[in-house]
Amino acid sequence: MALADQGLENTLSMAKRLNADGFALYHHFQRTGDLRDITESTEVLRKSLELTPEGHADMPIRLDDLGHALYLRFHHTGDVNNLTEGISTQRKAVEVTPDGDIEMPVRFSNLGASLESLFERTGALQHLNEAILNQRNAVELTPKDHRDAPTFLSNLGEFLQSLFKRTGDLQDLTEAISIHRKAVELTPDDDPDMSIWLNGLGSSMESLYERTGDLHDLIEATSIRRRALELTPDGHPALPTRLNNLAISLEYLHYGTGDIKHLTEAVSMQRRAVDLTPDGHAKMPIWLNSLGSFLESHFHLTGDLNDLTEAISIHRRAVKPTPHGHAQLPTRISNLGTSLQSLFELSGDLQNLTEAILMHRRAVELTPDGHAAMPSYLNSLGFSLELLFKRTGEHHTRSEAISNYKASATYPSGPPYTRLQAARNWVQILNLSSSPPPADILAAFDTTIYLITLTATLEQTLERRYTQLQDSSGLPLQAASAALALGRVDKALEWLEQGRCLVWGQLTNLRRPLDDLRHHSSDLAGRFVEVSKRLEAAGTSTGTKSRDDISPSEKTSLAEKARENLNLLREWDDLLVEVRAIPGFETFLKPLPCNTLLKNLPESGYVVVINIDECRCDAIVLVAGQDQPIHIPLPDFSLERCEEYRKDLGAQLQSYSLRDRGREIVLESEEGDGKRGIRSVHLRGKRGETVIQGILRGLWKAVVKPILQRLGVLKIDRSRTVQVPPRIWWCPAGPLSFLPLHAAGIYTATGSESVLDYAVSSYTPTVAALIDRVKKGHSIDKTMSGLFMTSQPNASGASSIPGTTKEIHSIYELAKKGGIRVEKLEGSETTAANCLDTMMSFSSVHLACHASQNNQNPLGSRFLFHNGSLDLSSILQRNLKNADLAFLSACQTSTGAQKLPDEAVHLAAGMLAAGYRRVVATMWSIGDRHAPDVAVDFYQYLLDQRDTAGKVGFDGQKSAHALQHSVEQLRLRLIDNTDQSLLAWIPYVHFGY
Repeated sequence: MALADQGLENTLSMAKRLNADGFALYHHFQRTGDLRDITESTEVLRKSLELTPEGHADMPIRLDDLGHALYLRFHHTGDVNNLTEGISTQRKAVEVTPDGDIEMPVRFSNLGASLESLFERTGALQHLNEAILNQRNAVELTPKDHRDAPTFLSNLGEFLQSLFKRTGDLQDLTEAISIHRKAVELTPDDDPDMSIWLNGLGSSMESLYERTGDLHDLIEATSIRRRALELTPDGHPALPTRLNNLAISLEYLHYGTGDIKHLTEAVSMQRRAVDLTPDGHAKMPIWLNSLGSFLESHFHLTGDLNDLTEAISIHRRAVKPTPHGHAQLPTRISNLGTSLQSLFELSGDLQNLTEAILMHRRAVELTPDGHAAMPSYLNSLGFSLELLFKRTGEHHTRSEAISNYKASATYPSGPPYTRLQAARNWVQILNLSSSPPPADILAAFDTTIYLITLTATLEQTLERRYTQLQDSSGLPLQAASAALALGRVDKALEWLEQGRCLVWGQLTNLRRPLDDLRHHSSDLAGRFVEVSKRLEAAGTSTGTKSRDDISPSEKTSLAEKARENLNLLREWDDLLVEVRAIPGFETFLKPLPCNTLLKNLPESGYVVVINIDECRCDAIVLVAGQDQPIHIPLPDFSLERCEEYRKDLGAQLQSYSLRDRGREIVLESEEGDGKRGIRSVHLRGKRGETVIQGILRGLWKAVVKPILQRLGVLKIDRSRTVQVPPRIWWCPAGPLSFLPLHAAGIYTATGSESVLDYAVSSYTPTVAALIDRVKKGHSIDKTMSGLFMTSQPNASGASSIPGTTKEIHSIYELAKKGGIRVEKLEGSETTAANCLDTMMSFSSVHLACHASQNNQNPLGSRFLFHNGSLDLSSILQRNLKNADLAFLSACQTSTGAQKLPDEAVHLAAGMLAAGYRRVVATMWSIGDRHAPDVAVDFYQYLLDQRDTAGKVGFDGQKSAHALQHSVEQLRLRLIDNTDQSLLAWIPYVHFGY
């Protein structure tokens, strides 16, 4: 018995020594990366395990040590047998570890890491889901102040990022970022593992950039990865990984900024990563794949054929050792195909294109269904097939290219931007045919318009949404043009409505009245309203600090907030599904079809949508009571002419310095009397007209008059005092939105004929925006009926506009005499916050001040006060239930952004979105000398109409007529039709109902 005990003791002692030796070799490998160390370590640890009896207290740790050593050997050799053996060993380690054991979190974490590696190798999603489950267990069992907490958090962040890359679910990525930030926060700056946690955070931030395109995310990712590299000493096994990761960020930064120095640095770093890695290392194909991509990018910039041929050679080296079934094989094959395709485009050698097509086919075949990268592979295959069709003319190749583009565009998952690019390619290749099937054209554009709405969603910042929409600007107009060519006026209208003013439309949906839904289910309506309010608050809030100025803890808080917002968005989407499942609510908050748009139109007047693109120009007119829109082709107007008018108008405004209120158009004194003014610009056209007169004549003859003639609109009989002129709501698309359709006409020294002689003009960003106001039809709370005014003549940093004081005083006296509830606050008497509070108590507001438009972030557009400024974001966050009329007596409050002509990026549209039913705004600067008179005439007209109708209170129902009246009075005072006179009255415009 004693001999048996002694034998067991010797065996256990040997097992312990072997385990210690194996563990030492394991750690030596981590420092040196020498394959012999980890190979010997696994052999020694395996012997130690064999000598350890079942049930022994050290069994869990021996199993775990061997499993982790096998995991490390797999990452060095790529031998999947090591990984599967390691997973089996680690599963057993978890099973035999008692509940409550302090080492249990480590067991879970190590098993999770191995399972995630198996997912990376095989692409089987069940391995990744199991890895995440195990890693969550490790995190949950570990106190925040434990030394292993950052490790477990970082691993979980990496796994969630992998899940995002596989499925495209942004919620997984935002959680990953939040978790990585926590890992960094919990780690002292001098901790040797800090570079690991930074590397994970940088990787997740880069993935966020790939999804959102927000350059701030990429800049932060690059900075984090550079810091991780700086903390990694020479000779460290992770150094090639750090170099590779930073190089990838630098290549993205090159694309984001256009600066070639970032790409040059990326190539240099990647070459170093390759040089530091021994041949046969499992990660060598990763480094080669990246280097090949960087070199091809460099070729596209420099045209150096050596870069491209080296890229192809390196891509072949990356593909060759990658085993069949490896999750990264499709990416590496696709990248090789893209490089070969580039070589064909340069050399014309059909053999290169044939091989490229073969590579792209393999990438598609090897990619599992539902993978987020599938749309990219399909699009690449489609493009290479299109190149083959253009070279050979083989129609079956064209058909296959179309099939792949269509499959990519309509794929149920994957980045919307990639799918949108495929949809554009689908449209373009269809147009290569002289007579593409109408059904195919309609299907392609239908998909395109839908994908535009997916590229700018509530999950993104407002600034990013507008940036995304710049890339697709013009596509809805092209789609509408194609539909009109096919005689589908209904489709043209629907696509223009669906693809334009997306951001304001999103805000409107969040504020949609839910009376019908509340009648069906008050609980569901209540939940929908609550989520909508929280989403709106998240979307309309603006940060006060630059991202560079906030602390790591504040960044973590922002990441948590982003996760909360995504959860809200998911909840909102789930509620939409629930609502649309109710009979009668199937189309709830969906884009309105043509037959619905024709309902709820104003009872009288015309809504005129004008579309223009490279192919044609057309008007689509909607009239109450008619079941079909009226199509009016405008063959004498073109996009080229429209752009010419826009540029000429801009040049004239620039020459007159009409950029802010207070800039008067004054002829420079010929005698040099010392008065400063703006020199008159005498540019004459063919008829001796000025540039402005020529633009207005062109708009009249080619656009407006043909529409009026087709509609049978007659000239207003000025002798009939009771005649009510018809209303026209202009809804121009594209660059037409920058031109004054409401003033189109022929203006000479002896007289004029213009749209003002036929109708009263208003504008609307979309048809839906107008009918939304018609449908509301709410009466104003009598206690809120009234007018609030403020003048800000001396705002800091802006020119003095003393006319605003006169303007407000005159209106105030007029309103008091008319018995209107009125309040005025001037200059330093009010702050922006106080002004906003007061606006809540009045149905109408008159702001006489400077304004500043922010095209990048429209919610940052603001009105300038003596004390601070009132931004649109603050206005939108208030619930202006009784908002009726806003008169924006400021500069350029309806001037849009040239890069986003169809998004109505201006204060007038913003005030409509805030709830005002009608807005008076300006297309450019207004004269401080004329503005008070225009305003007084405007309000006098409204009061006279109110008294004639026998009404009480105050509203802006006749505001469009009032503005036309006040403009006509200004024209009488100006006497002539010179440019100075035209530019003084034309900027005044009316928006809304």
